[in-house]
Amino acid sequence: MSAKSLLSALLFVSFAACVVTGQTALEDARARDHIRRGNERYARGEYERAVAEYRRVPDGAGEAYAQALYNIGVCYYELWRTAEAADMYRRAVAARRGRYPKASYALGVALEAAGRPKEAEEAYRAAAEGWDGEYATPHYKLGMFAARAGDHAGAAALFRQAIKRTRRPFPASHNNLGVMLALSGRLAEAEREFELSLRQTGGAYDEAASNLTLCRSLLAGRAGATLASLKISPAPDVPTN
Repeated sequence: MSAKSLLSALLFVSFAACVVTGQTALEDARARDHIRRGNERYARGEYERAVAEYRRVPDGAGEAYAQALYNIGVCYYELWRTAEAADMYRRAVAARRGRYPKASYALGVALEAAGRPKEAEEAYRAAAEGWDGEYATPHYKLGMFAARAGDHAGAAALFRQAIKRTRRPFPASHNNLGVMLALSGRLAEAEREFELSLRQTGGAYDEAASNLTLCRSLLAGRAGATLASLKISPAPDVPTN
């Protein structure tokens, strides 16, 4: 699977679910209908036609309008129109007065794909700070940024948060947490994380298997084993709950 497809798999169109005070029942029903039709077209891969439906949601439709903007962004991302997708995600966040964690996360994905890591990190941070309840993805992404910056302790804390915030197995985060612990000299703890990663995948996780073998070699003091051989998981198997 390509990096583009992997990132796309984490984004989903939304359904309008809320009514803004003052909006009539008829207006709300029309907005919901446009989003429903757009989602049907999106599901069939008819992204341009989906966009046309979402654009029929008026800017006075409150929640539905913000969701329509987000959905247009997802369609543009699927069409490889990344800059336009990022613009729509920003507009969706603004339509909710700066608090739309799902759109902030999607903005981070688009900016990262466009090679704008600093802005992407800011967007992921906004998503992580704004998300109520359980959602692991922004913390995992921020952990990857911290790891690349050499902040092993900060990355470990973020990978722990990602694991804590989902009820589903998260082998990539356990593997990467293990790498950060190993790089911090905490090999026994790292060994347990690699073992957890492997158990959660039935032993089918190449990075974790390699890291576990290396970690045990280091613990045994075998010659030739170096921390430089540790493998981080760049592409997450991110649980979305």
